[in-house]
Amino acid sequence: MRTVLILFILTLCFGSAVSAQDIDKMPMITVTGTAEVMVAPDEVVFSLDVTKTDKDLQVAKRSNDEVVTKVLELTRRFSVAPQDVKTDAISVEGKYESIRDAKKKVYDEDGDEVGTKIFRGYEVSKTVTVRLKNISRFEEFFSEALKTGITEVNSVRFETSKLRENKDTARDLAMKAAREKAVALTASIGQTIGKALRITEGNIANQSYSANFSNNTALANTTSVGGNFSESVATFAPGAIKVVAQVTVSFLLN
Repeated sequence: MRTVLILFILTLCFGSAVSAQDIDKMPMITVTGTAEVMVAPDEVVFSLDVTKTDKDLQVAKRSNDEVVTKVLELTRRFSVAPQDVKTDAISVEGKYESIRDAKKKVYDEDGDEVGTKIFRGYEVSKTVTVRLKNISRFEEFFSEALKTGITEVNSVRFETSKLRENKDTARDLAMKAAREKAVALTASIGQTIGKALRITEGNIANQSYSANFSNNTALANTTSVGGNFSESVATFAPGAIKVVAQVTVSFLLN
């Protein structure tokens, strides 16, 4: 039974190889079709950094926890579901500053002057990621988030919850574009196309799947320096997300 099974598998493999070789010998035309679908974003994802430093580790942690608690309370006020809030990238690190004294120089093992290390405190950092599904409240949430004491806004990304169905639409349009291109090319030489012999989907990233707020002029004045923010949040239009699909199709040439 095992011998028969092995022979059956070998036969299938050999048959596939022969089939592929036969296809390459056939007269065919290979074209690439690309399509884009513009989609209005319906979600916005915030990545908020909270960093506190103190020589007393417990004080640094407590200060950090207080700000994170305010952010979590804010998400509840905006009816953000618990599964759409994530606290990650937690780190604790000792911070030092190098002080150089002209009268008392300190060098490293390579002979470079490094100065004397002074302990400045323990740095406790956390990142809170919030997915706001009510995009109409983006500006309101953003303004309130700045008031919680966060240290930095790492990013603001506009996304779509319907990526899959729009990707399917883009792929269908790309297939139609490939066929139209093949028909146009063969018509110019008095020939036609037959059935598709080979279809390969291109690996295209959704380069406009999200928008990074730091590159947007509408929010250019919303910066962070030591926890101080300029709250000049203008009326913001995130624009559209571009979903791209690409296919390469080989048609039988009649």
